[in-house]
Amino acid sequence: MEKSYKIYGINGPVVTVKGKTDLTMMEMVYVGEQRLAGEVIGISSEYTTIQVYEETTGLMPDAPVYSTGGLLSATLGPGILDNIFDGIERPLKEIEKHSGSAFIDRGASVPSLDTEREWDVTVRVKPGDRLTGGMIYATCPETTIIEHRCLVRPDLSGVVESVVPDGKYKINDVIVTIIDSNNKKHELTLCQKWPIRHPRPINERLYANIPLITGQRVIDALFPIAKGGTAAIPGGFGTGKTMTQHQLAKWCDADIIVYVGCGERGNEMSQVLEEFSSLIDPKSNRPMTDRTCLIANTSNMPVAAREASIYTGITLAEYYRDMGYHVAIMADSTSRWAEALREISGRLEEMPAEEGFPAYLPSRLSEFYERAGLVESLCGRQGSVTIIGAVSPQGSDFSEPVTQNTKRFTRCFWALDKSLAYARHYPAINWLDSYSEYAGDLEKWYCDNVGEDFMKCRERFAALLQEEASLMEIVKLIGSDVLPDDQKLIIEITKAIRVGFLQQNAFHKDDTYVPLSKQLKMMRATLHLYDVAAYAVAQGVPLSKITDSGLFDKIVRIKYDVPNDKEELLDGYTKEIDDVINTFEAAHA
Repeated sequence: MEKSYKIYGINGPVVTVKGKTDLTMMEMVYVGEQRLAGEVIGISSEYTTIQVYEETTGLMPDAPVYSTGGLLSATLGPGILDNIFDGIERPLKEIEKHSGSAFIDRGASVPSLDTEREWDVTVRVKPGDRLTGGMIYATCPETTIIEHRCLVRPDLSGVVESVVPDGKYKINDVIVTIIDSNNKKHELTLCQKWPIRHPRPINERLYANIPLITGQRVIDALFPIAKGGTAAIPGGFGTGKTMTQHQLAKWCDADIIVYVGCGERGNEMSQVLEEFSSLIDPKSNRPMTDRTCLIANTSNMPVAAREASIYTGITLAEYYRDMGYHVAIMADSTSRWAEALREISGRLEEMPAEEGFPAYLPSRLSEFYERAGLVESLCGRQGSVTIIGAVSPQGSDFSEPVTQNTKRFTRCFWALDKSLAYARHYPAINWLDSYSEYAGDLEKWYCDNVGEDFMKCRERFAALLQEEASLMEIVKLIGSDVLPDDQKLIIEITKAIRVGFLQQNAFHKDDTYVPLSKQLKMMRATLHLYDVAAYAVAQGVPLSKITDSGLFDKIVRIKYDVPNDKEELLDGYTKEIDDVINTFEAAHA
């Protein structure tokens, strides 16, 4: 019989129980007659403090609190993909079916995964085999493109006593029975539970030297991120954080996407659902939802569940990483998560730190981002979790605590610029404020797999953009007419880089995703124009003649004029540029 206690006080989502109890820190409990999900977050000799993940309206003192004896855990098994959960992994589609409305009933008790659905299981072990934590004992096709690999719990090992024949089974059916070293029998089903606040163990953390290819030129070329890396996308209202994450989720070469909508508007989450279900994955020609899991904790949902949602998301991502998949998790946005921390901290009457956030904000952020990484899992396979977190600083103030602390724990910083967004330049990533610390780590991969000059072209692009920023300070003061032609050329070529390379059209079939080989050829063509034009200007050819030739406009239009499957057309650009410039030089001579 489960133990129960009585509520003493209620303050929003925070509930207290008076007196000494047998409850433990982080234990999951059920609160009230409706059995609202909650978690123990503080214990003293006088009071036990619980945060409730559902609305506490209607709760009264002396209502019961039921102990479960276990930590707040995620259910891990087939059925996670092509599903939408709330912040504590309750399936919203199933809840809607049971409640008959689009609103979640309080205390809704629905299993996280469908317990009636049958899976076509192939058993990978036989009696007598020795299994250790993390090993694969069965597989089943979760979707048409993702094979689900059932893993032994990390804390379990033993010898296989019996197995079932291959066939159709439900997630709670016993598939394998093992005997541990103490002669204790353990039954393995298709699913397991894992505490969401505890990182899943690994064999070894590997050096992150493989890029996550996104097809977005400003990211792949200037500010790349590694598989297993961390990135922050800070930006004010309307700068395109969610849009950028949508684009990355659609096109990056991760095997699986976990999208966490943490405190965002409900209409944005609806848009994600509609887009992903209608979008065809270019790698498999199947709907994107076949490799996507969505966690929706919108701004009108309980604030405590918002705090738990990113831990739920990262636990699901680690589970697929342990199978040997590369997973990308989009957290949109960590600022709303931090605001939830601040609200709960205020209810607990904790001493506030900067801007009212709790003093432990940096450690919570680091706990989350440190769960990213390229690893060798316990089953010996290589997998990764890449975290891309949006940050929403009020008034685009990047000096506020969440942005500043996020910068400490991420190695990519894609700063979104309000002026670029309002000028319809997307992605609105500012090339002067952004940086990537992965560029050096990825240099060898780019040289071996794309082209030896890829990083050199990248460095030249960055240098030209930096030089343009310095020149524009002069232009603002005294105008561009006073600049010599060689400096005017820098302004012209960087305009071509900004409009033709950094700006991308998500609605154009050849520009929404651009392969690395085409990106390199575009950089080569742009830099070749700059080099020959600079030489011609040095020989005395007026820059106005070169600009009037239409070469710069032709470079800008490459992204539309050259289809992704006809990159060889770019090879002819070099000759055309040389012919035009040689004509000018001959005429000038």
